[in-house]
Amino acid sequence: MEDLNIKQLTLAVRTIAEEKNLPEETVLSVIEQAIAAAWRRDNGERDQDVRAELNVNDGTANVFVAREVVEEVGSPSVEISLEDAKKVKADAAIGDIIEDKHEVVSFGRVAAQTAKQVVLQRLREAEREVVLEEYEDKIGTVVTGTVQRVEPRVVRVELGKATGILPQSEQIQGEFYSVGARIKVFIKDIERDNRGPQLILSRANEAFVEHLFQQEVPEMETGAVEIKAIAREAGRRTKLAVNSTVPGVDPVGTFVGGHGTRVQAVMNEIGDQEKIDIITYSEDPEQFIRNALSPAEVAKVEIDEKAKSAKVFVDESQQSIAIGRGGQNVRLASRLTGYELDIETSKPEDKKPTEAKPKKNIEDSLLSAVEESAE
Repeated sequence: MEDLNIKQLTLAVRTIAEEKNLPEETVLSVIEQAIAAAWRRDNGERDQDVRAELNVNDGTANVFVAREVVEEVGSPSVEISLEDAKKVKADAAIGDIIEDKHEVVSFGRVAAQTAKQVVLQRLREAEREVVLEEYEDKIGTVVTGTVQRVEPRVVRVELGKATGILPQSEQIQGEFYSVGARIKVFIKDIERDNRGPQLILSRANEAFVEHLFQQEVPEMETGAVEIKAIAREAGRRTKLAVNSTVPGVDPVGTFVGGHGTRVQAVMNEIGDQEKIDIITYSEDPEQFIRNALSPAEVAKVEIDEKAKSAKVFVDESQQSIAIGRGGQNVRLASRLTGYELDIETSKPEDKKPTEAKPKKNIEDSLLSAVEESAE
């Protein structure tokens, strides 16, 4: 038998709490869980309901095994007959829960190892939980971190006290991460699963780009300009619909910055391979669709409000620009505007009548006038 000294454990509670910066109750509860697990390992059965109490004052530990009072006992490890229950508690009734108390002095070697494993695992979880609670109010913000480890599916990023993960789906396509590099990341969420809490980071979502622009465009803070919509395919292209609330302020110019300095600062962070289109937002859906498909020139837009879709007619020369490589331009424009866009080449009659005809007539009459005078 390896003695898992209960007195030692009691003394350890305070030390561990100080070292790990955890509340004493948390550490005590972790150790009690470990004692219960170890006792069950040595004396009990898997499905038993066991809890432990550690008395910090006198260094003793007791284990309580809960059993339900039933008429006919099917499983003695979790059930007790009314007759036996009355010996423990005189007024016991069917359906009550009766706890048998066992004093714990020492454990077998395997149980002691189980207890140590439980303590280590639970303490790590408790530590992470405390650290992550500090990040709870940072969800939805951009912070700077250091690349700690690069794995095939995730990149681990250290953010001061905590470590977050950048899953493959949240990485910018084609971006290379090197250990020790400092990168900006968007804190997306805290995921709590069986493996304990995880800080989920992102560089690929729309909000990341929005935050980068907020850092570069002070007019967003004052409310003079705003981002109305963003559609993004990380590593390839982002479309931004911007609006100005102040007359005379050019929203696109404000976001681009003098000599393109502001948009360049954002591109330096997300990589030059990602193109950023900044377009003017419009309350008028037709105008908004025209703007969203830029740089393509649109001849005509037919909107079906009910189906939230639109047919967009363009010249043949503009078709490939409107659709974009791999359908990217029209895909992002659809997401930006909220309309399913269908690009079609316009037939001559679809085009708005141009002023070319009368001009030609004037030229004709001029020519004939010249010819006449020559005669």
